[in-house]
Amino acid sequence: MSNFKELYNKEIKPSLQKEYNYKSTMEIPKLEKIVINMGVGEGAHDSKFIEAAVKDLEALALQKPVVTKAKKSIAGFKLREGQTIGAKVTLRGEKMYYFLEKLIKIALPRVRDFRGVSKTAFDGHGNYTLGIKEQLIFPEINYDNVLKIRGMDIVFVTTAKTNDEAKSLLAGFGMPFRK
Repeated sequence: MSNFKELYNKEIKPSLQKEYNYKSTMEIPKLEKIVINMGVGEGAHDSKFIEAAVKDLEALALQKPVVTKAKKSIAGFKLREGQTIGAKVTLRGEKMYYFLEKLIKIALPRVRDFRGVSKTAFDGHGNYTLGIKEQLIFPEINYDNVLKIRGMDIVFVTTAKTNDEAKSLLAGFGMPFRK
């Protein structure tokens, strides 16, 4: 069992219940899933970029990513419907907590000039999106094997009803929000 799941059950849950006066334990917000998305612009024209992104995501998430395709054609981007444009992976359960722990304790402290993550990246329904500029902050990614440095979006989907509840939940896990 991951340390973060234990932390959630033993410390975060009771503190959230006290802070927001929930009557039932089912009301307490919890982390539902983490979606990691990596867009690969050049992937539409060269499949080796997509393969590299898939390999990177697989190393991070310890499960096979899904290749994403364009929903509609956009002439300005030289993009046709059905063309491969990226890769994503959805984490739940143990793998989700394991990834969250790795992100907060190992990866984010490795970011150069890191002052914390934005407080305003909530969507109004208790979900949080974090953009990362380069995949090299994760220790699993070997610098020598990287074709091109690319960023990724990490979306934290919670059962929280408001941004404040979601922020309290993520802060409980130790998410380093900007002061």
